[in-house]
Amino acid sequence: MKWITVLLIVLIFACTKQNKSTTAIEESVISTDSVSVSKPSRAKTVAEKKYFNARFKEVIVEKMDDDTFRVHGQAQIFEASFSWIVEDGHNELIKGFEMTDAGAPEWGNFDFTLDVEKQKANSTLTLILFEISAMDGSRQHELSMSLP
Repeated sequence: MKWITVLLIVLIFACTKQNKSTTAIEESVISTDSVSVSKPSRAKTVAEKKYFNARFKEVIVEKMDDDTFRVHGQAQIFEASFSWIVEDGHNELIKGFEMTDAGAPEWGNFDFTLDVEKQKANSTLTLILFEISAMDGSRQHELSMSLP
């Protein structure tokens, strides 16, 4: 009976132990006289936000610079072709289409970059991925995400 109690205590302790690891990240600080100074920073590992719906999964948006974004993930799309559009809540700023490396019923990978500039500084850009209906040309399976 004592061994069972000790075993239960060890299992409870092991299951509730949290991972408190941090990683050091280099931050680049630019002062007003344009001198670049690097200083180490302690930050917890940042989890990337992944978006998904019935046709898209593990979609990640990364900000490359002020107006450039990288979008990658997987899609289960008929004939491997899907469309996208970036809007600011009022206007469609840019649109296009991309291909995955496999068509439905397989999950194909995609990876593309887009360049878009805000028309107003305080607006929020939204990227919408969607499949176009072969029947009537309407948008299907829309996946909306804010651009960082």
